[in-house]
Amino acid sequence: MQKTVSFHTLGCRLNMSESGSIAQKFVDRGYKIVGFEEPSDVTFLNTCTVTDGADSTCRNLIRKAYSKNPEGKVVVAGCYAQMEADKIKKMQGVDLILGTNEKYKVFDYLDEDEQVQVKIDKSTEFWGAATTEADSHTRAFLKIQDGCNYICSFCIIPHARGRSRTITVSEAIAQAQKLVADGFKEIVLTGVNIGEYESTSGERLVDLVKGVVEVEGLERLRLSSVEPNTITEELLLVLRKSGKYQDHFHIPLQSGSDEILKSMRRKYDVAFYRKTIELVKSYFPDASIGADVIVGYPGETDEQFIQTYNLLKELPITHFHVFPYSKRQKTTAAKMDNHIQGGLKKERVKILINLGEEKLNEFSKNMLGREAEVLFEREKDGYFHGYTQNYLKVKVKAESDLKNTIHKVRLSHQEGMKIRGEIV
Repeated sequence: MQKTVSFHTLGCRLNMSESGSIAQKFVDRGYKIVGFEEPSDVTFLNTCTVTDGADSTCRNLIRKAYSKNPEGKVVVAGCYAQMEADKIKKMQGVDLILGTNEKYKVFDYLDEDEQVQVKIDKSTEFWGAATTEADSHTRAFLKIQDGCNYICSFCIIPHARGRSRTITVSEAIAQAQKLVADGFKEIVLTGVNIGEYESTSGERLVDLVKGVVEVEGLERLRLSSVEPNTITEELLLVLRKSGKYQDHFHIPLQSGSDEILKSMRRKYDVAFYRKTIELVKSYFPDASIGADVIVGYPGETDEQFIQTYNLLKELPITHFHVFPYSKRQKTTAAKMDNHIQGGLKKERVKILINLGEEKLNEFSKNMLGREAEVLFEREKDGYFHGYTQNYLKVKVKAESDLKNTIHKVRLSHQEGMKIRGEIV
């Protein structure tokens, strides 16, 4: 009988691109991909360790994978595996633990019969990755960079993924050509810190972007998270001139307090961040902008939290990604005094989430009555769902299959966190 494999991917778009490449390797070896809820010969968990919550979710998924499939092999891979292999090894049902580099070598170890194998490699090799047809996504995630040379006081990712390393410009263009040939209309360039591309590779990110947008058949391009200190006017000009870049940016903030930003070892202050947002909006007036924010950083006072709240309220940030500070081993912040109580962190998270919902609703309301290009991704309950250029969720009623097609839609009214529209 044909062997089966199921996947569950946690965390960032970078993880999604990597899972896509690994899924294709299983397909190439004759495996059939099934849903995570179904029994399978292999369950592959691509994990995240950015917060305590991510760690807890990983452990719950390991238990779930074993309970649904006690005879199958459970592979735990990625950042959580890299950092907490000893804890994972003690959990029932785990067969193979692969770090952030070793997960690409899963077939070197899968057929071995050791009780629990642990493979954690500290190499600096760059492993390319991209969404594949095996992954069933509509938007394609193309990995152009991995690792990070920044040592922010709160962040575990440099320990989990290592130093910054990159794909070459020519390899990125070739990967983009393959993705378009496979039917993808939109590509998202991903990495841990893609603004580090030039300082790591010696090649320019703007040249990579120019090469990718010239790929025949590509209709839409996005960048994943870009650090504010790495956004240049030249990059924005190239993106605007391309005619393919979508009106959407993700620019991490973390805090609206200069004192906290300095303690976090961020490479900008509030004034610089504000100027960056203004610059982006000058090139892309209709852009939605997402931002990561950490609340409850050690020693964060009420006044410093209010500074963050007021800055987020003032700036045209539309998509809030709010996290309570998590103590991560091996980080500077974990050793600091004045850690904030969990209850207060939850309260501050809730306040910012509510503000984010208000701002997103207001941004969406201002788009009503206008027309927007929507890439449709899936069908649910008789509606097709997709995203506008500026990353607003849209649903339309349609008789025909709209998946992986782009249509002009008139945005009519809001329904919860989505916009209802009609195809023009």
